[in-house]
Amino acid sequence: MSVNLLCFVSSQSDMGFLTNSLFPHRADKGLIQKRNSHRFCSLRTHPCTGSESLGNKVPLLSTMAAASSAGEMAMSSEEMVYNVVMKQAALVNRQLAATEVKPGVDAAAVPGSLSLLKEAYARCGEICAEYAKTFYLGTLLMTPERRRAIWAIYVWCRRTDELVDGPNALHITPIALDRWEARLEDLFRGSPFDMLDAALADTVKKFPVDIQPFKDMIEGMRMDLRKSRYKNFDELYLYCYYVAGTVGLISVPVMGIAPESLATTESVYNAALALGIANQLTNILRDVGEDAHRGRIYLPQDEMAQAGLSEEDIFCGKVTDKWRNFMKKQIKRARMLFDEAEKGVEELNASSRWPVWASLLLYRKILDEIEANDYNNFTKRAYVSKAKKFIALPVAYVRSLAGPPTTRSSRPNQIHHPSK
Repeated sequence: MSVNLLCFVSSQSDMGFLTNSLFPHRADKGLIQKRNSHRFCSLRTHPCTGSESLGNKVPLLSTMAAASSAGEMAMSSEEMVYNVVMKQAALVNRQLAATEVKPGVDAAAVPGSLSLLKEAYARCGEICAEYAKTFYLGTLLMTPERRRAIWAIYVWCRRTDELVDGPNALHITPIALDRWEARLEDLFRGSPFDMLDAALADTVKKFPVDIQPFKDMIEGMRMDLRKSRYKNFDELYLYCYYVAGTVGLISVPVMGIAPESLATTESVYNAALALGIANQLTNILRDVGEDAHRGRIYLPQDEMAQAGLSEEDIFCGKVTDKWRNFMKKQIKRARMLFDEAEKGVEELNASSRWPVWASLLLYRKILDEIEANDYNNFTKRAYVSKAKKFIALPVAYVRSLAGPPTTRSSRPNQIHHPSK
């Protein structure tokens, strides 16, 4: 299970909204396996004729889910994620209304000297460069404050993911995760445990980031310890939110929203959420065979049954017409989420768009590779070649040059997420 730094990192050393690189199982099994001018004023909610106010509903990914048979579960998942998104958006809006902050390295943020804090950030950058090369390259175009903050977030997410997916994963218990969460709370109170925690403590002091998405990511790790099957897409959606969607909520305040954007803060968060879910679903589809070897099936069981597939079909790993048809529907869902995510990437601050576009485009290509392998994700691993990556980078850069739409009429007021 890996967490996808949703909008910025990609597990394969690339970044998808931080999503992929951080966690192997969430975004990419390598780091996100499955689980990407800090002008805060750029994060303000922009007025828009006819748009819904903060108090009105903003449908999330969970609206994809569910039919009456899963009704209660669907509502609880939707309400839970909706509340987290609205809380994060409100935090941003409150902080921006109160004052315009100009981030900078503050030695008082953590015990120790300014030089130690700079060293902490530098170490985070080294880790990001080692495990998420493409994404790291994109971060170099960001302002120094954003760049350092994203590195710190990446490292915390990676460390969290490795608790369950790392070399000591077999020895991790719920108690260990409880201790990690207590350490997180100390960090948010300004009492970091070590140098890497200190970098994140400084980051959350300077940016309007709420602790809840961090806690939810840890909850995703707990879920991987106790759960290996998902009855329907709503259950899977909640898991994807925990391990990947959270990364988007954490990262948007750092990436920043373009000052000229006409989109609401909530809609940008929803798009980031869509990207996280899309990345995680892509990881899941790519790693079906690997997960089966571990006794895990991260696929909606009700949809498998409707397609005439059983768990034995997954464990046998035979590509049949039933499997191909099932995979086509799963890939279609992931692509629709990527489409929704694109609408949020273009709203980001100009200096932050390139790494996110690169991550999105590269991760999306994994779905193409699954198709090219004739849907054999049992014994063949879909990956994007270096040549295709090099081609995608300039394309992502060109797309990053296009800013937000100049008219609100071209923007949807909400995100629609298909359940099938």
